[in-house]
Formats: sequence, C-alpha cells, structure tokens
Amino acid sequence: MFLYYTHVRLSHLLYISSQHEAQVSPKSQGDSTQTAKRVMRGEREMVTDVSMASLKLLLLLFILSFLHFNTCKAQELNSDPVYLYHNCSGGNTTANSAYQLNLGTLLTSLSSNASTEFSNNTVGTSSSDRVYGLFMCRGDVPSTLCHQCVLNATRRLRSDCSLAKQAVIWYDECTVRYSNISFFSTVATRPRVGLLNTGNISNPEAFMTLLFSTINTTADEAANFHMGVKKYATNQANFSGFQTLYCLAQCTPDLSPGDCRNCLSGVIGDLPWCCQGKQGGRVLYPSCNVRYELYPFYRATATPSPSPSPSPPLLPPPTSGNSRGGGGISAGTIVAIVVPISVAVLLFIVGICFLSRRARKKASAKEGKNVDDITTLESLQFGFGTIEAATNNFSADNKLGEGGFGEVFKGTLPSGQVIAVKRLSKSSGQGGEEFKNEVVVVAKLQHRNLVRLLGFCLQGEEKILVYEYVPNKSLDYTLFDPEKQSELDWRRRYKIIQGTARGTQYLHEDSRLRIIHRDLKASNILLDGDMNPKISDFGMARIFGVDQTQGNTDRIVGTYGYMAPEYAMHGEFSVKSDVYSFGVLLMEIISGKKNSSFYQTDGAEDLLSYAWLLWKDGTPLELMDPILRESYNQNEIIRSIHIGLLCVQEDPEDRPTMATIVLMLDSNTVTLPTPKRPAFFIHSGTDATMPKGQQFDQSITKSLPMSINDVSISEMDPR
Repeated sequence: MFLYYTHVRLSHLLYISSQHEAQVSPKSQGDSTQTAKRVMRGEREMVTDVSMASLKLLLLLFILSFLHFNTCKAQELNSDPVYLYHNCSGGNTTANSAYQLNLGTLLTSLSSNASTEFSNNTVGTSSSDRVYGLFMCRGDVPSTLCHQCVLNATRRLRSDCSLAKQAVIWYDECTVRYSNISFFSTVATRPRVGLLNTGNISNPEAFMTLLFSTINTTADEAANFHMGVKKYATNQANFSGFQTLYCLAQCTPDLSPGDCRNCLSGVIGDLPWCCQGKQGGRVLYPSCNVRYELYPFYRATATPSPSPSPSPPLLPPPTSGNSRGGGGISAGTIVAIVVPISVAVLLFIVGICFLSRRARKKASAKEGKNVDDITTLESLQFGFGTIEAATNNFSADNKLGEGGFGEVFKGTLPSGQVIAVKRLSKSSGQGGEEFKNEVVVVAKLQHRNLVRLLGFCLQGEEKILVYEYVPNKSLDYTLFDPEKQSELDWRRRYKIIQGTARGTQYLHEDSRLRIIHRDLKASNILLDGDMNPKISDFGMARIFGVDQTQGNTDRIVGTYGYMAPEYAMHGEFSVKSDVYSFGVLLMEIISGKKNSSFYQTDGAEDLLSYAWLLWKDGTPLELMDPILRESYNQNEIIRSIHIGLLCVQEDPEDRPTMATIVLMLDSNTVTLPTPKRPAFFIHSGTDATMPKGQQFDQSITKSLPMSINDVSISEMDPR
C-alpha cells in the first residue's frame, strides 16, 4: 500500500510538472497557431518521456532494494542451526549394551521424522533397556531447517552423551531429549539454562514491567491449544519510539494446556535470575522455553491478509491555462530530485539490513559466550544445608576415604541421587570467586573415563566438590586386596588400562583446555558398576590454586612412587609427567603389586627396576600377577609391559604421548621402540631409601635438591 500510494503521488508530481514545462517552452511566438500547438505538443511529449524515465528508475531502485532486503532477511533466518547447550545425566550405560543400541535406533528415528515440528518415540521391549525420546522444533522454523537441526542435535548426542542414560540438547531452532524413564506429557523443569544478551536496558524498571506483561500474554496464547497441537506464540510491544520488544513462548505439544502454562510460568519466573535489566535473554527447560529481544529473531507467522485500503481518488485531469509564469519545474530538476532520493532510500535500506545482521551476529556471539557462565555456575551450586543433610552431617559412617586434598563422603540428595562429596582442606589459597571459576572450567570436562563433577558448595571457608558416585570404589581397593584380586581378570585389567589411557589423552589433548593430572595413581582410578575406569581428582591442581601450565612450579602436588623424577626433584612438569605416572600404574595393574610396597615385599628392587631386569633377561611374563594365569593374553601382557617401560624412561622426550600410547594399546601393528632404563633404577645392593607412596601437597624452594632423598615431604594419610 505504501508503494502504491507513493507511486500515485509521484505520478501526480510528474504529471503536473510536465504541464508546467509545456506551458513555458514554446520555441516561437509566430502567427501560426498550428505551429505553436505542434511545438507545445512536442515539448510536452519530450518532457513526459523524461519524467516517465525518472519514474521507471525510481521504481527499479525500489524493487532492487526490496529484493535485497528480503534476501538479507532470508539469509538471516535460514542460516545453519545454532547450538546452545546440552546436558548428559542419569548415570551411564555400558558400551554396546542393549540400551545403547536402542538409543542409537531412537536417535536415528527422531532425525528421520524431523520433517514435522514434533515427534516422540519409544524403543526397547524390556523396562531395563527401553529408551524414550522426542524432538521439538521452534514454531516458525521451516521443515528443512528443522530436519537439519534435529540431525545436528542427534549427532552431537551420539558423540557427547553416548553412554549417558538421559540427555537434553538445545539449539536455537530445536530441542532434542531422551531418557530411560518415560517423560511424555509431564513437565520437566531441570536442567535449566539461561542465556542473556549482555547489552543493558536504559530504563530497566519500565522495561521489565512491559516484558512481564507481554511475555505472560504470549505464554497464555501458547498454552491455549489442545494437547497434541503446536503450543507456540509470539508477540511484540512498543517500548520506546525506536525500540520494539519481541517475545516468544513455546511448550512441547504433548503437554496439556494447564501443564504448559505452569511450565511457562516457571521459565518466566526465572527471567530475573537470568536476564534482569538486559536487552534480551531466554530461559530453557526441557519441556518449555521463552525468549525476548529488542530485534526480531523469529519468522513472521502467516496471518490473514488485511482488506485492501481504498485507492486514493483519481486526480482530475490538468486544465489548460494561459499562465506563463516562471514557477514551473523542469525535467532536469525532477531527475535531480528523484534520483538522489531513490539512491538515498536504497542505501538506507541496505544499511539497515547490514546493521541488523551485524547486531544479530553480535548478540548471538555474546549469548554463546555467556551460556556457560550463566548456566553452569548457578546450576552447579549446592547449598551447604543440602550437603550436610545428604552426608548426615559428614558422618564417619558416610566417609569413603581421605586424601591430600580432603575427605570424601557418600551422600544422598533429596531426589534419591547418590553422590560423592569431597570436603576440601582449608589450605587452599584461592578466594571464593577463583574457586568457582575453576570449578566451572573443570565441570566442562566430560568423558566416559572421567568422574563427572556435578557441582560445588562454597560457604565461608568451606569448599566442597560434588561428584557422581561410582559404586565399585577405587582400583587399589580391588587390585591390591588378595581376596578381591580375582575379580580383575586380564580382560577387565586391559579394559582399565585402555580406558585410563583414553581418559588421560582427553585431558591432555581433546578437552577445551590442557589438564595435567599430576597425581595419576590406582586410588584415583574409580570403577563403575561394569568395572569401567573413571579418573578422579583431575583438575584438582587448578581448583586448589596451583599453576597448571607446563613449566616449573614451586608447589608439588602428587604421590611419590608415581611422580616423574623431573617433577619430584626439580618441580618441572608437563604431560610427560602424567605419562610416567601412567607407566607406573600400568606395571601395578599387570603385577597386582604396589610400587610403594614392592621394596618391602621382595627386599631387593622396586617394581620398575624389577620389571626392567626381567625385560633385559627376556622373562617379562614373570612380572605378571599369578592370578592371571587362567585368563591372560601373552602378547597383550608383553606388549603392555613394553609400553609401561617406555612410559617410565628417565628423559621425558623419550616417553610417548598419551595419544601414541592409546594407539599402541589398540593396534598390534604399531612397532614399539626399544625402551631405555627406567628413571629410578635401583639394583640389588644399592643403598636407597626412597620415600614411596606418600601423598603430599608441598611447596619447595627455588634452591632445589639434587637427590630425591633430600626432598622434605609432608606425610598424609593414604586414601
């Protein structure tokens, strides 16, 4: 209508202008009336042609700007799906189990049905391996983008949550969720995610009032649909002369109207927690979500076309007159006016489009940058009262163990979830904010062979970490107990070796930041219900305020007997320090003997020296735990001893990386180099009193001792 009305007015302007030009343009005032009329008619036709050319140019510029603007918006609204956040929970299943196979089938079925806006499915026959899942695309997303979003989400779940029994993942365009417990038609409010636009609003009180009014209206509209029907609504409201508030609310269609509205009430109530005084934000639940911004972030839904407005009345034809004044407008003047205006309009529209796209990208970048800060810190924090109640006030009956970083207790949350609570000693030099920041960093590290950090508690001097509970305790509990050793046949031990190597490789190379464990040992390898290894205490050096970069440190954290010589004697550490510790651990798993007590047991050598002598004598199988004689694989054990000796070589440069170790363990085709003598080689008769097996967290002076025997240590109770 605007273009039509403008067209009429400009035609009118040109039409009037042509008449004025015709009135002042006769070339001759001769006596011949016919000649004068012909001249006037010719001039009128010439000027009209010029005017019509100007009009066509104007219309062409408008059409081009319109097409460019729509192309811009199409690119903006049809971009690739934008990942937001995911959460894996519910404990782990085992690799190649019936549940994992059913999960793969479910994720495939969801991605194949993603041409619709919503779908749910159940796979599995028995309750123990049944898996439930659904996806929901945002109400304005076209089917092609919906399909791509669900496809990306299911791929990411296969990668990041492959063994998790429950998971939910949010993209800007869709949500995908699965669980081993039926959740259809029920409201889920946890986990929750908050994302914000970091720009501040100028008048927060008035803005939040308008926001709650508009978002609640939007929620009412979204919930006002029958079960099974898309529950999606958008609204907009004017905030100021130059700012418009845009709101969106959506629930999964399997919810009843009442459950949908209750769910949306929850997310709306969380908006102040997430986004108080901010220009935009959203809160995501598994079952519903809301979002608001000061720019349009959703596609306009189809609405009935309004009735066309009546056309403006036709202008009366021009009247002839004999006025010959100089007030007429020439064709050149018309062109000079129309063309610059048209170009200015085109440039204005292109500029608006460009700025809109840049603002959207900037907001998305800020949103993505802040997702972890907004979600993890709040969602990871436990109240001290909750932890006290869970552990029965840190009862001795709940105590699982004690190490250099503090005591560990078993606890049970009100939801029934069993947790492990590590109550850190008060010797940490970190402040509260530093502690929380490091916990957030470590909580992002997720791998099937790492114990999952669930959260933390900070109250006064109390610093507490909350982990998933791993039922089969630590490896040393079984490996070094003569009555329990038989539970670990060679197949299980080799799986523990491989899993520990993969978990350590993840810390070194595949995680978001490089983590050097610095205390890799049997008591820090926990075993789940299927005897899969899970590395614990990773990142403790970060959380405890110890420098975590490669180099030299004046504070040693670890356990003698597992510590690389360059770290124990000179404070120098790197990923190769962990490789050394892994080599010691590998020898313990094969032999069933502690490195720290081997000297006392056999009288002459330590475990590494004994393994080296057997290797040089060509009798490496004598190192093997006698219990393994019924189950061992000779080639795997000899190869594992070989790898272990490569790990404990004195020069860190000679030790392989964890990635190479994983490859060596997984493939028999990789040729292994010849190992050199271990770092701490002690032959029979050598006078050495190595302080092995003692765990400590100690500061050393820059005047470092030349011998490990000269290092003063603080003795701690073993875990």
